[in-house]
Amino acid sequence: MLTVIENLLTADEVRHFRARLYDADWADGAASAGTRSIAVKQNLQLGRQDETARELGAEILRRLGHHPLFVSASLAEVIWPPVFNLYQDGGHYGTHSDAALMRLPEANLTLRSDLSATLFLSDPKDYDGGELLIEQAFGAQAVKLAAGDMVLYPSSSLHQVTPVTRGQRICAITWIQSAVADTAARELLFDLDQSVQSLSVGKAKDDPDIDRLIHVYHNLLRRWAKP
Repeated sequence: MLTVIENLLTADEVRHFRARLYDADWADGAASAGTRSIAVKQNLQLGRQDETARELGAEILRRLGHHPLFVSASLAEVIWPPVFNLYQDGGHYGTHSDAALMRLPEANLTLRSDLSATLFLSDPKDYDGGELLIEQAFGAQAVKLAAGDMVLYPSSSLHQVTPVTRGQRICAITWIQSAVADTAARELLFDLDQSVQSLSVGKAKDDPDIDRLIHVYHNLLRRWAKP
């Protein structure tokens, strides 16, 4: 399941990010690729210790922590510090899968990647190509969102970034360890939570039917969550 979070950043916030990233210290993204991915990865990235990346990444994490749709869809337990990347001049990232376990030495932490997220920071009219292609059960889906929008998708899926043939594609990417590792269970909980929120509109705070649905939701979460 793909979940699009619109307007995670406002237009003004996107402009602020782009201004900060314009003169950033971009480096070859192959340095962070795995032994197989390095052959298909051609982009630029900011290092994890880069000051600009750390400050902007912290802003993204703060926003995600308070965003109801992100919280509902991810049930995030741990979020990897966002990584900023840039594609231009034919830059691309061929078909690959994300590592299941990701080590963050400075935090003495190993994260299990359940969900991947891409936050688009470039206006889609400003570049050609650069679609995020995510393979699903019924075929690949191309994702190219407005600046400030984010897409969440299972880290277990094969995906790629098509070549950017004009302009620049700048994004922030991150990975999430969910309290519910099973994708199907997490999606059922998301659907139930979204339905409860929709059905609650206009209902009394003590509506017994809504209370029963919330009861079911939390008991399923209790059954499937792995703290």
